Amino acid sequence: MLEVLQSIVALIVTLSILVTIHEFGHYWVARLCNVHVLRFSIGFGKAIYTRRGKPPAPVPVPEGQSVRTRSNEPLEGTEYAIASIPLGGYVKMLDEREGFVPDDQLHLTFNRKPVWQRIAIVAAGPAANFLLAIAAYWMLFVAGVSGVAPVLGSMDSDSAAVRSGLSQGQEVVAIDGKPVNTWSDLNFILFDRIGDTGNIIFTVKDPARGGFNRDYLVGIEDWLSDAEEPYPAGDLGLTLNLPETPAEIGSVMAGGAAEAAGLQAGDLILAANDVTVNKWADWVDVIRNNPGRAVDLVVDRAGREIRLTVIPGIREADGKSFGYVGAGSPGVAFPEEMRRETSYPFYSAWIPAAKKTWELTAFTFESLGKMITGAISPKNLSGPITIAKVANTSAESGLESFMRFIAILSVSLGVINLLPIPVLDGGHLLYYTFELIARRPVPEKVQLWGLQMGMFIIVSVMLFALINDITRL
Repeated sequence: MLEVLQSIVALIVTLSILVTIHEFGHYWVARLCNVHVLRFSIGFGKAIYTRRGKPPAPVPVPEGQSVRTRSNEPLEGTEYAIASIPLGGYVKMLDEREGFVPDDQLHLTFNRKPVWQRIAIVAAGPAANFLLAIAAYWMLFVAGVSGVAPVLGSMDSDSAAVRSGLSQGQEVVAIDGKPVNTWSDLNFILFDRIGDTGNIIFTVKDPARGGFNRDYLVGIEDWLSDAEEPYPAGDLGLTLNLPETPAEIGSVMAGGAAEAAGLQAGDLILAANDVTVNKWADWVDVIRNNPGRAVDLVVDRAGREIRLTVIPGIREADGKSFGYVGAGSPGVAFPEEMRRETSYPFYSAWIPAAKKTWELTAFTFESLGKMITGAISPKNLSGPITIAKVANTSAESGLESFMRFIAILSVSLGVINLLPIPVLDGGHLLYYTFELIARRPVPEKVQLWGLQMGMFIIVSVMLFALINDITRL
């Protein structure tokens, strides 16, 4: 129950940050364009906190210009609100399409602004999300980003990696010509190849060749296109060269097979199915090789030996079944030579931060394209439950992990809002681009039809993502 509450709080905090930045982008550019903002709300529903800003300064009507209607009361300042449902937000601007506006206030309306200003106001929301990602990565690069050297560990002799010639002890320095500095880099590049057919080119530093680089080709075909939770490195058989650690349980996932079997944090696995377990890798091998089959354990708990039986759950990947129990190790202390620290000066860290944001944006667009064309399973689409769980895990893992998650989610929000779907910012940009080219607005009937279709698409995708979340649970 505590974990659920923590996940909900993490979701609210994460979404509040992203939505506030997104809506502030709209708000700030609207103010620059002299559009009056009636309300800036974080959340929906009944307001639990409000504050009024300064009212806009009255603008005298130019001499000789007639005013047919005047406002009985001057406009109030922007209402800043925090609402009771913290799952979104909005900026409401003065607009003739939403009600009568007196002549002496028309200069403050959104709909009367030139089309290029309306485009700027709408685009400012996604742009703010991209800037937030750059700021997050900038702070990370200034503080220093840590990682683990991508040195390969022991691999299954029947794996695609071993069949291609890769072996334990080699360090991956590039994939498809893209430099690899950490194990995280390796996974990010491999994720970009999901759904592809062809060859993945691994460039490795080979100790057997005196440390010289050598290329290896790993063939793929519609790679992991049907996988619900793809793990590219694992599918190829790639493993990280981990320091030997005891098979001690560091954490137990609620509702998992490990908890059902009675395993607890601090338990030391001594044997599994009458085979001695010397290190964590031995324990992982036993579980992975016994999906759905009972595994008898001998466990040391605070100096006392006890016997337990665990039945690993089943995961499918590339037509193969693997076992898992929902237990984690207490962590691995990597030797200094395996650590990778990347940092940049305060004044130049924005350059790699912008590059990282651009790469992540391109990756997100490409992944959405693959999902639409069927190259990636749509079951990878995640909803609020998954976001809440990841947000909570990231927050527990420390500030660096949480900042990374904020950057990734902020880019995702920016990309999704740029999709040319009515209701989203991208749909409005599509309409205004048409108006800019055709010199006339999109007909109201077309806009109404687009609104209905957009709502249908968005609600359908949200329901599908929620179903995916529940299925994963």
